[in-house]
Amino acid sequence: MTERPDRTPLPRPFLDRPVLDVAPDLLGRVLVRRTAEGPIVLRITEVEAYAGELDPGSHAFRGRTPRNEVMFGPPGHAYVYFTYGMWHCLNVVCGPEGRASGVLLRAGEIIEGQELARKRRLSARYDKELAKGPARLATALAVDRALNGTDLCQDDTAPLSLYTGTAPPPDLVRSGPRTGVGGDGAHHPWRFWVDGDPTVSPYRPHAPRKRST
Repeated sequence: MTERPDRTPLPRPFLDRPVLDVAPDLLGRVLVRRTAEGPIVLRITEVEAYAGELDPGSHAFRGRTPRNEVMFGPPGHAYVYFTYGMWHCLNVVCGPEGRASGVLLRAGEIIEGQELARKRRLSARYDKELAKGPARLATALAVDRALNGTDLCQDDTAPLSLYTGTAPPPDLVRSGPRTGVGGDGAHHPWRFWVDGDPTVSPYRPHAPRKRST
């Protein structure tokens, strides 16, 4: 990025819309993670939409649970989950309160605080790989379950905040199937990314797990 993105806070009404409207509109927005060591700033380049109880791919498909409770709350909060016993993933809750939906942040460009992200992503060979994938993104930003429920529309003292950033030109926004989603939700074109951006993660279709015998 050659120009400093807009640091106007992203207003809550922006996120209080249908998830399929919000998801592509999050591309180019800026997420700031404030840590004790200093801030890390991410430009969002890839996302996936999850439509709650209407979506077989969503954690909320079977209703409200202690794990997904935040998804049913007001828009503009972080939904952080732990997966495969190893990784965290970060989502932005959107839509009206009581109707679960969220946008998974799949990838982004670290535009400030690269040295802090590198300490957490020692396996990354290049800076473009620091947040290339949802687990890598959360690791680079030091995001874990302690941040679940964080209000992303707060002031500049919050541990996580969303800002307006700079949206990409519409002709650079692409869509396709979500990564790793199987079943009835496999073919929904609800993954959105900035075409040609080197930080976007590779697409992988769902691969059913083989049961051990």
